[in-house]
Amino acid sequence: MAKEYSRTQRIGDQMQRELAQLIRREVKDPRVGLVTITAVEVSRDVGHAKIFITVMGQDNAEEIAQSIKVLNAAAGFLRMQLAREMKLRSVPQLHFHYDESVVRGAHLSALIERAVAEDNQHDTSAPEDTKE
Repeated sequence: MAKEYSRTQRIGDQMQRELAQLIRREVKDPRVGLVTITAVEVSRDVGHAKIFITVMGQDNAEEIAQSIKVLNAAAGFLRMQLAREMKLRSVPQLHFHYDESVVRGAHLSALIERAVAEDNQHDTSAPEDTKE
């Protein structure tokens, strides 16, 4: 039996697809880098939507904050474009947030790799007389 998804999850999935295209096509501001939408959370009353993004090639916190600021300023325009694309009675207000999970995951992965490398280094330098 297929897993059932709630209406807000379906709306969020469709918004994610549509916003990815709209940002790529319509937002011409050079301050916005290569934006990837990682998730969309729609409230139960479909009044608000949190859009989580990552910005490729920008590791500086100021540049990321600038991209978020530009996208939040363009939220009204993007909402109007979404209303044209999606068949909804009311389109939620858009709130853009930076998704730190990708950066956090890369950091944790680097820590794990470093710990494994140190363990391997200790294993190779262990004295042979402990083996019998």
